[in-house]
Amino acid sequence: MSLTAGIIGLPNVGKSTLFNAITKSQVEAANYPFATIKPNVKTVEVPDERVDKLSAMFNPRKTIRTTFEFTDIAGLVRGASKGEGLGNQFLGHIREVDAICHVVRCFDDNTITHVENSVDPKRDIEIVNIELSLADLDTVQNRISKVERKAQSKEKDAVKEYELLLKLKKALEEGKSARSVELNEDEKDIIKSYNLLTIKPVIYIANMSESEVSHPEDSAYYQAVKAIADEENNQVIAITAKTEEELAQLDDEDKAMFLEELGLKSSGLDEIIVSAYSILNLCTFLTVGTDEVRAWTFTKGMKAPDCAGIIHSDFKKGFIRAEVYSYDDIMKYGSEVALKEAGKLRVEGKDYVVQDGDIMHIRFNV
Repeated sequence: MSLTAGIIGLPNVGKSTLFNAITKSQVEAANYPFATIKPNVKTVEVPDERVDKLSAMFNPRKTIRTTFEFTDIAGLVRGASKGEGLGNQFLGHIREVDAICHVVRCFDDNTITHVENSVDPKRDIEIVNIELSLADLDTVQNRISKVERKAQSKEKDAVKEYELLLKLKKALEEGKSARSVELNEDEKDIIKSYNLLTIKPVIYIANMSESEVSHPEDSAYYQAVKAIADEENNQVIAITAKTEEELAQLDDEDKAMFLEELGLKSSGLDEIIVSAYSILNLCTFLTVGTDEVRAWTFTKGMKAPDCAGIIHSDFKKGFIRAEVYSYDDIMKYGSEVALKEAGKLRVEGKDYVVQDGDIMHIRFNV
């Protein structure tokens, strides 16, 4: 299940520095616009202490964590929807991702160029969001021109789609996102084919100075980002991209000491990775044994046979049952034997909806 979050924002706000930190890779992070033209894509492990604790308990030969992809996308500028700054190319890269991490500069530094010549998070967010909305408006208007005549002829499917397109057009013309439009289940199915930019879930990332990141609420810049995130019902995470890049190069012990010195409980990067995973309704089930402890990604609401199919297609085809217990229970009882004696091992059939943190043994016959 390969899903990707795209890192976007204006030029020189810290996107590539953040990408370096997330992926422990080295891409160009230069002090001029459009240093990144081709998108960089890297796969990262999703931090999950459950995997570490299960690995310590079962002492397997292999431990495999679930993964997530991040894409570093070049900076957008005013007029991107009309092709400014290679905008059409960059907007196309955003269309290919499943979620958006929108980096916003929230610090002053005269040595780092700002494409708008000043730091103003509210304005910067609006520039990017307007360009995304305008690109979506073009998509919607083009679709309207193809559907309108059929809708006027009372073709049932065309009427439904036309009504949806008009709702989207109204919202986008008002500068709102497609996410803000209330949709029924039929409309949700229709809208998938449009691949709209503003339908994608968003996390705002406030890139702050090292002196302010441990108490972001004291920053007017951060508060401006948070106000927009709250209004849109989105998350905001405060980081210092350069510090996170340095942290990513340390081992766990040194990293913990560095975070303590900064007054932080956890890395901002870990929060970003986990949040990006979460906003796409992704969950984790686990398989355990002396051979392997492994985390598997699934979409919330999936049933046991479909999750079994993530492990191997034969598991879905020949699914008989799943023997299931929770991570919390194995931690409480300390072993599978004790857990079984306590009656905490369940046998689930084809209609069982898998829960985050389930540990499953699949029984199948092909």
